[in-house]
Amino acid sequence: MTQPGLRPVGPVWQAAAVLIALGVLAPVLSLAWLALGSDFSHWAHLMRHVLPDAVRNTAVLLGGVGLLVLVVGTGCAWLVTACDFPGRRVLHWALLLPLAMPAYIVAFAYLDLLHPIGPVQGALRALLGYDSPRQWRLPDLRSMGGAIFVLGFVLYPYVYMTARAMFMTQPAHLLEAARTLGEGRWGAFRRVALPLARPALAVGLSLALLETLNDIGASEFLGVNTLTVSVYTTWITRSDLAGAAQIACAMLGMVVLLVLLERHGRRHLRYGSAQRMRGITPRRLPRALGWGATALASLPVLIGFVAPAAYLLRESAKRLQLNGGVSPGLLTSLANTLTLALGVTALAVVAGLVVAWAARQSAGAGHRSARWPARAATLGYALPGTVLAIGLLTPALAADAGLARLLGLPGLPLMGAGVILVVACTIRFLAMPVGGIEAGLARIPPALEQASRLLGENVGGTLRRVHLPLLRPAIAAGALLVFVDAMKELPATLLLRPANFDTLATWLYAEAARGTYEEGAIAALLIVLAGLAPVILLARTQFARDGRSSDAAGAAAAGAVLPNP
Repeated sequence: MTQPGLRPVGPVWQAAAVLIALGVLAPVLSLAWLALGSDFSHWAHLMRHVLPDAVRNTAVLLGGVGLLVLVVGTGCAWLVTACDFPGRRVLHWALLLPLAMPAYIVAFAYLDLLHPIGPVQGALRALLGYDSPRQWRLPDLRSMGGAIFVLGFVLYPYVYMTARAMFMTQPAHLLEAARTLGEGRWGAFRRVALPLARPALAVGLSLALLETLNDIGASEFLGVNTLTVSVYTTWITRSDLAGAAQIACAMLGMVVLLVLLERHGRRHLRYGSAQRMRGITPRRLPRALGWGATALASLPVLIGFVAPAAYLLRESAKRLQLNGGVSPGLLTSLANTLTLALGVTALAVVAGLVVAWAARQSAGAGHRSARWPARAATLGYALPGTVLAIGLLTPALAADAGLARLLGLPGLPLMGAGVILVVACTIRFLAMPVGGIEAGLARIPPALEQASRLLGENVGGTLRRVHLPLLRPAIAAGALLVFVDAMKELPATLLLRPANFDTLATWLYAEAARGTYEEGAIAALLIVLAGLAPVILLARTQFARDGRSSDAAGAAAAGAVLPNP
């Protein structure tokens, strides 16, 4: 039923939201058409020679990373929630720091750090009394185990965030009842706390696995031929677009399974509005056990952030000292990165505001079915960059051809100007502003909107004069997250960038492929420094002492980090 004082949403807003949603769905439809319209011989060749190995590697990688992020993320979340030990207050936010490190940067750093003649193995051989890598060396990082190690210690914060938020809201009396009935601390955790946290674990796990599926840099650096790497090599190296589209369809099947996993885990998740229960009180650990807990909880931070960051700082300082400055090519890449990120941020925030506002008006007017554009607009987050790039290629070429004929322009004006790349990144990250702005709108009482409409304001005027001032923290938080993720994006940028257009991510990718780690260290360090901004935002809002976000920025951060695909 329509709320008093509200008229149905304006057709312009709803039409704009529908167009945005269709724009997000277009790459998926184009991909299916491209894959199904090609010769069957492609499928036969892929089924015999490409897909078995790529699917097996991808499945093993997803399984290994999933197990590692569950163990590390859940263990650290329970440790900092249920136990009190030295450094706990620092570690509860420091455990988020690997979010600032893209996986390909961590792989880039560890390839040099753990090289047979690198600093780590050299120090270990000196300690053990060996003189040569032929006498003793660590297992090769360029392996499936190395990829699981790198991706697991980069992506565990997704599980850590969701698990810790759930542990903090669990009533303490449930665990106390289990202890009263004879369960030990481990039994109470296993039989009470862990089952209650399953929905949150499923959400965090699905996000970590989606990021694993999207990864191309770390997998390729470490020699693991996943579906994502196969798409890239099939398109770029073999110039077989139809084959790449068919492999991308196989990836979509895995995406669907991961989204179903998330939905299955969240199906029983409910939020009560009753009186707030007493939360878990951290138990003070004895001195020796407390320092052991500190070391254990510090290990993921050291592996996932501190060691790679220290390496990047050292290599960057060495590079600047030798050359006396930054190379012109790197400065150009930095300018290109900032331009791309600003363009994506502006377009994503405007599109997200339109979609979220249309959904708000549709819900307020009683049109629940009209909210589908908001749900469809967030699907891009679940699409790996390689899949999105291939799906966009056919519509982009058609639009370029039409524009060239209409305006008499040579070549590919949209792709050459980077417009298609901006659109691809906008689709990929649109879930962040949509989720953040929807969370911000949910905190604004409907009475303000009703009063504005009763005083004669239309839908646009209400948004401009009432909601936008109140939404500034949410919009700023969403914009920050989009900006940083656009700076880090590698797969879509590699496939859709214009000729002679490098970003910091593609510059680093090229330097790592050539083995010139010093050249890539500065680019990697700049990406990491930018990535620290949203981590600081999350640390301030997601882990307040009472476990709740205190403002609209916190709501935006929560909605952006946990989008609803």
